[in-house]
Amino acid sequence: METRKYTSEDIITLSVIQKALENIAEEMGIVLRRASFSPNCKERLDFSCAIFNKNAELVAQAEHIPVHIGAMFSAISSILDEFPLETIKPGDIIILNSPYYGGTHLPDITFLMPVFIDEQLAFFVNNRAHHADIGGSVPGSMPGISSELYEEGLIIPPIKLYNEGKEVTDVMNLILSNVRVKTERLGDFRAQRAALLRGEERLRELSQKYGLDFLLDAVNKLMNISEKSFQEELNKIPDGTYQYEDFLDSNGITSDLVKICVKITKTFNKILISFNGTDPVQEGNVNAPHSVVYSCVYFVFRALTDSSIMTNAGLFRNIEIEIPENSMLNPQNPSAVSSGNVETSQRLVDVILGALAQSLNQIPAASQGTMNNVTIGSKKAKNAFTYYETIGGGAGASGVKNGTSAIHSHMTNTLNTPIEALELTYPLRVKEYSIRKNSGGEGRYKGGNGIIRAIECLVDSIVSLQSERRTKPPYGLHGGKPGKTGENFKINIKGEVQKLPGRATVEFYAGETLVVKTPGGGGYKLSENSAD
Repeated sequence: METRKYTSEDIITLSVIQKALENIAEEMGIVLRRASFSPNCKERLDFSCAIFNKNAELVAQAEHIPVHIGAMFSAISSILDEFPLETIKPGDIIILNSPYYGGTHLPDITFLMPVFIDEQLAFFVNNRAHHADIGGSVPGSMPGISSELYEEGLIIPPIKLYNEGKEVTDVMNLILSNVRVKTERLGDFRAQRAALLRGEERLRELSQKYGLDFLLDAVNKLMNISEKSFQEELNKIPDGTYQYEDFLDSNGITSDLVKICVKITKTFNKILISFNGTDPVQEGNVNAPHSVVYSCVYFVFRALTDSSIMTNAGLFRNIEIEIPENSMLNPQNPSAVSSGNVETSQRLVDVILGALAQSLNQIPAASQGTMNNVTIGSKKAKNAFTYYETIGGGAGASGVKNGTSAIHSHMTNTLNTPIEALELTYPLRVKEYSIRKNSGGEGRYKGGNGIIRAIECLVDSIVSLQSERRTKPPYGLHGGKPGKTGENFKINIKGEVQKLPGRATVEFYAGETLVVKTPGGGGYKLSENSAD
């Protein structure tokens, strides 16, 4: 059939192609969800899908998890360093989770597959999913306290899991021999592969419709359009230098506050984000690999720009990021990082937005600033299970409305695990799931309220917590009050209450209950009853 001809300047056709590419990424996510075994993927949607070109440039993404998407740039570049393009064959799938090869933390496992069209390597399809366990010292692979990467799970450098379409049995067996709940892990791995195969199929169909040369040319033009559009958006930020700092409650091992600094320099249509002054590498697990830092920066500027601008590599060409050596934002192997992906990322967003609030009115007060990570696993291997969840909280108020209550914000975009699914799958019982009233910061516009989640363990279990904003509250803006800090508790079978720190791994006996009260968002502007 003759390929339809289009003029290269046809912006309507370019827009149709961009939407088609985005829909392919979304469809990949639908396949992954439906094929997955774990509630973490099937219910919470803790995964992300995207398409890249052979130069490791983002072509399109689904609206999934911000901390996954931005870090994929680094992962794909690392894979291509280990596997040159000429060595990659149709049907190959390369995986990794190492934070020192572009990963985030070890439970997040990246799958990458080439897409060959007319015997030419044209694209890569990839996804990243959080697995509820990848081995390590505790069930769930998210220890409250860890000082080395080895404690956090099996470390996977770039390696082929599928070779020309055939599963590499030795590699799969090695992985499954180091994780808990093997059937669930295997099911999610195969769901990730199924999503890639669907992406490959749809890209070939798209190429057949438009012709490969035209499609690749259109992708380049779309990136250039995004670059130009982003430059226009940057002109809304006054030239100047803006600085801010905020703190993590601790590194999990010592009680000292951990400082994160940012200095933003805007000049014409370029922007430099420098994290000089941030504290050095930490003994605990709050260190964030550079891939996470990139994710946070990209998220903020994607969120602040016109939503009609197409999200691809062109959007980020005018952003320069400077991360100091040997800082907690550029750790060296084998520093622990499990909390860096989920907690430090939230504080990075807080400091970037805090700096930009000095020049932009649309910046909201701080949201809850934590993902409130909870992992619960069996104490005995005989009846192994691993449950993982992040719990929402209050969003920061803005200059036009109150913050939203009981919602995931910023670097996470997951759903909750419904009570019915949680209780059906795990030996757990939800005793309370409610909005934490009056936890949002006061102001003319109030911060959103947090959540109370109480879970009873029906068998002896190991509970690990990674949470923040337990001592330093989410900030308000322009006279608005901060949100209320979060709290964690253990209630034993006698009804005695024990307060737990933000990061901890604790034994729970059958009948004991974990209570997590999440922070509220910050308020915005002095209240109407106060003097302006």
